Amino acid sequence: MIARALTTLLLMFLAAGHPFACAATGLAGSPAPGPSTPAPLLADYTHTAWTELDDAPMGVTKFAQGPDGWLWIATPTGLYRYDGVHFERTDTVYGHALYSSNIMALATAPDGAVWVGYRVGGISVFRKDGTHTYMERDGIRPVGVMHLELAPDGAIWAAMRDGLAVLPPGGNRFQYLAGEAGLPTRGVFQILFARDGTTWIGTNSGAYFRKPGQARFTHAWPRTALVWLAEAPDGTLWGNDFEHGYHRVRTAPPPAGQPAGPELAGVGMYFDRRGTMWITHADSLERRVAPHGPGRAEQFLSTLNGISGALLGAIFQDREGNLWIGTSRGIDRLRPNRLRTVPVSTPLEYPVLAAGPDGGMWAGDYARDLWRYSPDRRIRREVPGATTASYTAPDGTLWLGGMEGIVRRAPDGTLATIASPEGLKGMRVHAMQQDRDGALWASFNTGTGVYKLAGDRWVKSGGLPGIPELLTTSMARDGAGALWMAHVRSQVTVIDGGTVRRLGPGEGLTLGTVLYLCFDGKAGGGTMWAGGENGVALYRNGRFTALQGRRNERFRGVSGIARLPDGDLWLHGADGLYRIAAAELDGWLNHGRAVDFERFDARDGMQGHAAQLRPVPSLRRSRDGLLWYATTGSVGTIDPAGIARNRLPPPVEVTGVLANGTHHAITRHVLGLPQGTSSLQVDFAALSLSIPERVRLRYRLVGLDRAWQETDGRIGRRQATYTNLAPGDYRFEVIAANEDGLWNMEGAALEIAIPPTFVQSAWFKVLLAMLALVLLYAAYALRIRYLTRRMHDRLHERLAERTRIARTLHDTLLQSMQSLLLSFDAHSRYLKEGTLERTRLDQTLDLAERLLVEGRDQIMELREGAPEVLELTLGQYGKGLADHGPHAFDMRVAGTPRPLRPAVHEEIYAIAREALFNASRYADASRIELDLEYGSRAFTVRIRDDGRGLAEAVAAAGHRPGHWGLVGMRERASCVGATLEIASKPGAGTEITVTLPARKAY
Repeated sequence: MIARALTTLLLMFLAAGHPFACAATGLAGSPAPGPSTPAPLLADYTHTAWTELDDAPMGVTKFAQGPDGWLWIATPTGLYRYDGVHFERTDTVYGHALYSSNIMALATAPDGAVWVGYRVGGISVFRKDGTHTYMERDGIRPVGVMHLELAPDGAIWAAMRDGLAVLPPGGNRFQYLAGEAGLPTRGVFQILFARDGTTWIGTNSGAYFRKPGQARFTHAWPRTALVWLAEAPDGTLWGNDFEHGYHRVRTAPPPAGQPAGPELAGVGMYFDRRGTMWITHADSLERRVAPHGPGRAEQFLSTLNGISGALLGAIFQDREGNLWIGTSRGIDRLRPNRLRTVPVSTPLEYPVLAAGPDGGMWAGDYARDLWRYSPDRRIRREVPGATTASYTAPDGTLWLGGMEGIVRRAPDGTLATIASPEGLKGMRVHAMQQDRDGALWASFNTGTGVYKLAGDRWVKSGGLPGIPELLTTSMARDGAGALWMAHVRSQVTVIDGGTVRRLGPGEGLTLGTVLYLCFDGKAGGGTMWAGGENGVALYRNGRFTALQGRRNERFRGVSGIARLPDGDLWLHGADGLYRIAAAELDGWLNHGRAVDFERFDARDGMQGHAAQLRPVPSLRRSRDGLLWYATTGSVGTIDPAGIARNRLPPPVEVTGVLANGTHHAITRHVLGLPQGTSSLQVDFAALSLSIPERVRLRYRLVGLDRAWQETDGRIGRRQATYTNLAPGDYRFEVIAANEDGLWNMEGAALEIAIPPTFVQSAWFKVLLAMLALVLLYAAYALRIRYLTRRMHDRLHERLAERTRIARTLHDTLLQSMQSLLLSFDAHSRYLKEGTLERTRLDQTLDLAERLLVEGRDQIMELREGAPEVLELTLGQYGKGLADHGPHAFDMRVAGTPRPLRPAVHEEIYAIAREALFNASRYADASRIELDLEYGSRAFTVRIRDDGRGLAEAVAAAGHRPGHWGLVGMRERASCVGATLEIASKPGAGTEITVTLPARKAY
């Protein structure tokens, strides 16, 4: 059967293609296709096919799309969903498991519920808050579910192999409608709710209908198996008979004599929202342009022109207007084009756009004649012969260049041929333009300069010096009438009367080959647009400035430029057709901002790309406001005032989270991740299915990202990756825009919480800080102890050396001097007292004794050491005094010794030394005690002796006449803020106490 269908389809193609072959070889004036001839299917739609090589599902039984934008795809091998980039097989819906992977029926509800009917029996409904599978206990018998349909009142109707089951709105149990409702009990395949309220049921015994208000169904005509029902825009109902034939279904018997057989061939039928009829065949899809008559070859999508596979099954139109078709090998999508390709019988070869005298558009090419066109067809041949360049004069005269010369078509249609300059016959005309005097200038593809038509002869360079002999690619006149010529190597020549001026890189022109020049009166009188290999530039104020686009767009290969009355700028280049809004262009002109733009290319129906040398321009505007563009093999149009727009912002959803290599299910808007999570990958989807390559997505992780990050839709990357995350609370946000820049600003959001590990917690940080302080203090204490030990060692060494020197001096020099003094004293006794010699000798001995005392004092100073450590130096000093006196010495230290302030240390040391010295020399004490108390509130020095005490007169006066030791001690104590107290009684000893507050002492 399939082979027979393929043979029949091939014959249909051959038969349909025959008239077009004749038209291609027709003569001038032969009839063109009529106004009712539709464009080829693939001129109105962009076709995309996915097969198993693209991981696409195969053998699709049903498509469905819910309000969230996901395209759900049911197959016998599982349930799939599509987000515009990836086909994803899923065993769950909203996190709930499917009952079976063999799925036949599928439907979605406005509340987001997804209904699934299994081929092995059972119906499941999935909602975000739960799921339920209806089985025998819920009124469903264990047989296959063929079709699910949501009724206008919210009920769920299920076509089953054993009848029709209905779940009432709000009900929890299905009920079968069988004999009492007038329906068969076996072989129900489809439910259709017609626009007039009639309910239609397709079964293997025919179609049944029930009009509003009726209780029972009625058997319709013809009474044969009718299983794929479809309602046409005019209300006609069509049904398939299982034999690849479609019948017109009626509620009453057909008129007598009318044939009862099928009227159309096909396996399935579908009417889209525009009312277009689509018919599926065994191995092709047909856009049916008329219900009757043979199909047209150019209206088929088949294995001959790229369909994914044979055995077409489900067909569906999504909310954005795309048509989806399932085949045995994959899935196909037909997207309505925004650009309209003009239908032609034979492909064009480098078409030329010419402005007709009436403002319409004419087009020719390198191989054929010049024709008048409308957007949907070729109308009439105007000028025979191939065309490579054109120029329309203000008076309507049309100049056409080819390989044999130039044809001049007068406004009245008269044709005249002008031969090419001598030696250039057979060379293609590249560009033409009249100067302000009406003389025609022309360039040829030889690169030997330009020629001016003076009367009936050609003058090279118009007789002007300075015009380069470079290939001239385009010509234009500015607002003052000067003639501009574009060349290769970023060169432009301006001819103003008899003056020739050259512009190039020195004036900022860096376009490589300049392809097209266009005067723009809206940008100023002296401005000129230049399009070239490397972009677009505007000449004004004596320099060229390159047009900068956002996202680093260069606008390369532009060979057509048009500035519309509303200020929009249109460019046609190597990468498509660009629209730059007037506001964006003003921002660039006045402030130098990069322009945002809209691009139309193959995804919008463009076939080929703009010419990159000739013919130019590749873009023109007709008098009716349409923009016409030419590629290397086609001509198309777009209406700037009526561009088809996608008015649906894309739904956005966070689809998955991968943390530290582990997937985490998203069941709520707050996701708690394990402790120690440092790497995070968030997957998301923007559910725009028309042109997902142009979907723009922006995301940010609040708490880390300072600004939005944007993905590149062309490569389909829809995930965000983060590393080295710290613990904390984050909010991931994502928004998206469709191909028309319509943003879903609400987007999707996911709260993410990463608890800290113990080592990341605040307590651990506090402990680390405390440990660091302890370690620092320990290191400091060890260092101080080490330095103190070294200082003590050095002091001991110095004191030992000083003691050794003092002992040596005492045992040698002083003892010898003492012996000498005793010897002199003994000899002095031989002299008579009172004599001059005795007196002088006694005086000398007294002096020597004083010197001896001073020397002993100096030796004591040498033994006492330097006042670096108070308890050490005072202890050494007290012991030194005891070694040379009759008294004992004892020192006691209370508290923890601490360094005193340098000034305090010096004064306390001096006071204590003076007190010890006085007690040793004058107190006649048998014991002297020194107490040092390092208190937290005060520092105290106390010197006690058990000597004779101070005389009452000295205690009252505070000093001994002629001596200033006590006075000096008081003055020193006052200098550092200390108090000095003296307690003494005659015969009871003396106690001197110095007290200094701790805040002043340490």
